[in-house]
Amino acid sequence: MRGVSEPLRIGDVARRTGLTVRTVRYYEEVGLLPPSERLAGGHRVYAEDDIRRLHRINLLRHVGIPVAQIPEALDGSVDQLAAAVERHLAVLDERLSAMGRLRERVRAVGESLREQPDGPDERELVEVMEGLGEMDPNITQRLTLLVYDDIEAVHDHLVTVFGFGPGHLSRDEAGRVVHGELHIGDGVVWLHRSSEDHGLASPAGLGVATHCMAVMVDDVDAHHARAVAAGADVVGEPRNMDYGYREYDAHDLEGGLWSFMSRQEGAVDE
Repeated sequence: MRGVSEPLRIGDVARRTGLTVRTVRYYEEVGLLPPSERLAGGHRVYAEDDIRRLHRINLLRHVGIPVAQIPEALDGSVDQLAAAVERHLAVLDERLSAMGRLRERVRAVGESLREQPDGPDERELVEVMEGLGEMDPNITQRLTLLVYDDIEAVHDHLVTVFGFGPGHLSRDEAGRVVHGELHIGDGVVWLHRSSEDHGLASPAGLGVATHCMAVMVDDVDAHHARAVAAGADVVGEPRNMDYGYREYDAHDLEGGLWSFMSRQEGAVDE
């Protein structure tokens, strides 16, 4: 947003930021955004610093940080703000892990119930519940590992072309990236270096695609258009498949195959 050259009333602030007047008032009530001053008639007046503060509030709210935790991050340095976001990211990661564990339990229950066409009796339901407790509690998250020669280049390519979330890059003493991470929807992908000792090789070294990753997107055609504009190596144009999905395919920088898909409207599970 452009800098504020003169004091603004609350309605001006709402129009500039896309918020409602009620939201701006709420931020004042909880102590996040008191106006710089009030006029004799009680009207709120906001200055340029107030608008900057409001943008920070919006950022923290958009990433899901609870209102009660915002003041500490808001009034500190940029490093403290970044630290608050990182802490919230760790919370979200734990929630994803917990959801993964819950999904597996629900899947197990559904499978057990399907095996009883007439419906399970009380004893069988108890057995199902006991079986849930026997699931390995140490399994907390699923990670996908892909092998590449130039991890840094592939990481940047996947982020730029396909819109994946960037992750941490680990370097050795020479500064070479030896491990990378990507965030793709509700999953995490680790980028691993090629290793003869472990029999791990990049698609580029073998001349074939050693993996095919399928990623669900909201709009296949829109994703395809953005990827093409960013330089994607598309090997399969968007098309409707017999199994109820619309998808397109593309190679990454070292020949790994990626398939992007979304469910077709009206498709029925068999």
